[in-house]
Amino acid sequence: MASLAHRPVLFFDIDNCLYPKSTQVHRLMSDLIDAYFETHLSLSQADANQLHMRYYKEYGLAIEGLVRHHKVDPLDYNTKVDDALPLEGVIRPNPKLRKMLQDLDTTKVKPWLLTNAYISHGKRVVELLEVDDMFEGITFCDYGAEKFVCKPAREMYEKAMREAGVKDTGNCFFVDDSFINCKAAKELGWTAAHLIDSTEPEPTTRASQYQINDLEELRDIYPQFFKSA
Repeated sequence: MASLAHRPVLFFDIDNCLYPKSTQVHRLMSDLIDAYFETHLSLSQADANQLHMRYYKEYGLAIEGLVRHHKVDPLDYNTKVDDALPLEGVIRPNPKLRKMLQDLDTTKVKPWLLTNAYISHGKRVVELLEVDDMFEGITFCDYGAEKFVCKPAREMYEKAMREAGVKDTGNCFFVDDSFINCKAAKELGWTAAHLIDSTEPEPTTRASQYQINDLEELRDIYPQFFKSA
């Protein structure tokens, strides 16, 4: 058991990573975020969208801008945005994803979730995908905490390391669809794979060590963590 305690950790983002962007969850969420900005900041639809995009680009998460600059209650935001998403009709079980996760050799690696969503949303997504039993834990953005921390802030990655029980950044492996999240992980010393949807253009410079278009490519870039054929 001592060796299991010192396994490297493979951190998985959840949204637009465990399921494809073609599900349009991002669009549904964006509409609810815009509506929240309109209602709570008394903005026009155009101004709400502009501010939403600005905060997303600056902080990696629109809610962080709301908390920093407008003293919004993040738990109220979560209720009206993330938890209000009609995911049951959009996200469905993914046998291919489950098979890939089953093929991970958990004597050699610890699968762990790392999301900027609140715990309720993160759990709901992996349950709908029917892969909730494939991970040993989840690090989430705690909307109820006194200090708001999310990716790509260094503190969020350090929090993930503490919670997953890994001390060496060299033992941290990661996959995320966000350029800035992968870039920050690499700068911290993690090995990161930037997942780019096939419909999107490739960035002019790579965010991190690896760039992939499908989670199945994890078998090729992190072969040491998969069971032999």
